Amino acid sequence: MAHKTAATRPLIEAVRKRAKKGPCTFTLVVPKAAHGLHRVVDPEDQQHGEAKAVLDQALPLLSEAAGSKVEGLIGAHEPLNAIQDAVNIEGFDEIIISTLPARVSRWLRLDLPHKLTGLGLPVTTVTPSEEEVEQAAS
Repeated sequence: MAHKTAATRPLIEAVRKRAKKGPCTFTLVVPKAAHGLHRVVDPEDQQHGEAKAVLDQALPLLSEAAGSKVEGLIGAHEPLNAIQDAVNIEGFDEIIISTLPARVSRWLRLDLPHKLTGLGLPVTTVTPSEEEVEQAAS
């Protein structure tokens, strides 16, 4: 699971490392972003444009690292809901979450990695530097 960090080195390396351990498949889950008044009124009623752009940028890089095609899913706005839905639908057996650096990460402030352990799956958290996030965005 990632959003702004989906095309950064730490996630790509985590996928490469996991792929080397043995047969596996990967799915990148990107929560859709809520903007402006929709964030308050109805965060579920969002266009998928931003999340799709993240998938379009990251999937080829992650597929190369995995050595096979990585699938992509656009999830609910709330990251915990996005992962819970994906796990329930797809039946994953491991989670790799890529977050922004601690200074700016909403997911870390929400203690998302710890909350995800409640799903009973191994959770790996990777965090790129702010410079890596900026490079991926350009």
